[in-house]
Amino acid sequence: MAIFTFNGDENDFKSVRQQAEDFYATIGSVPCPYFNGEKIAFNAKGIRHLKFKIDEKARPREDQYSRLKLLHLAPRVVQLSRTVQGIWQAKQFEPLRTHGRWERVLKDVTFYEFVAVLDSVRMKVIVKQVAGGEKYFWSIIPFWKLHPDTHRRILHSGSPDTD
Repeated sequence: MAIFTFNGDENDFKSVRQQAEDFYATIGSVPCPYFNGEKIAFNAKGIRHLKFKIDEKARPREDQYSRLKLLHLAPRVVQLSRTVQGIWQAKQFEPLRTHGRWERVLKDVTFYEFVAVLDSVRMKVIVKQVAGGEKYFWSIIPFWKLHPDTHRRILHSGSPDTD
């Protein structure tokens, strides 16, 4: 897993980020067998979520690096997924443009979690759908992280919205 660990080299980070952004811009959308071939969009919301945990709060570089390094696998996970490993539903404030301005509106949100092993790498891909909208790529989560206190493996914090 060392290839996904940020070594502190700013040039390496910038290179990985640029490659991921360039690749992401070419994806568009991919069909997902779990949703009967429905297209999953790879829009600006997904790439932004990989770089920012919440609006205006950037993820730590180590976190961004491991996600951006795995990003090239996300479309394949979506294209190959015939089963879902988890569905999480919540009510959340989502930014929506209404009456010519941006507002946060409380909406039903569903997160679909797909776990896969590709190229000997375990990961989780999250697809998000805001009620009444399209399904789109939300996140890719490297499978193994160690809890700092217990040193046990954890997959995510439990909230697909922020993971």
